[in-house]
Amino acid sequence: MTALRTLLISISLVLAAFAFAPPAAAGDPVIDAAIASGTVGERIDGYLGVVGSADAAVTRKVQDINNRRRAVYEQTARDNNTTVQIVAQLAGEKQIAKLQPGQFYMDESGRWQSK
Repeated sequence: MTALRTLLISISLVLAAFAFAPPAAAGDPVIDAAIASGTVGERIDGYLGVVGSADAAVTRKVQDINNRRRAVYEQTARDNNTTVQIVAQLAGEKQIAKLQPGQFYMDESGRWQSK
């Protein structure tokens, strides 16, 4: 019971942290434009993805942001004694919830959807 309570508290802390955090790409004009145009979207696994195809600069920026996200997820998982996958999925759900109408996200089936 204590382990379950600790896990639930940890998950709540992670959710709270992501609820108040700005999107990882905020302020990057290349990624912001790519998200607005539908070239880049949020994936349910907590990472950005390219919707269809994108130029090399956008693809590099997506990978850079995903690497930074992964580092945060790993640290959060260590701090909360949980898995990176759980942290990443929770973050993905939060990031998708922040999307504006018309922006894209990848659902659990792996299909891109417009919000």
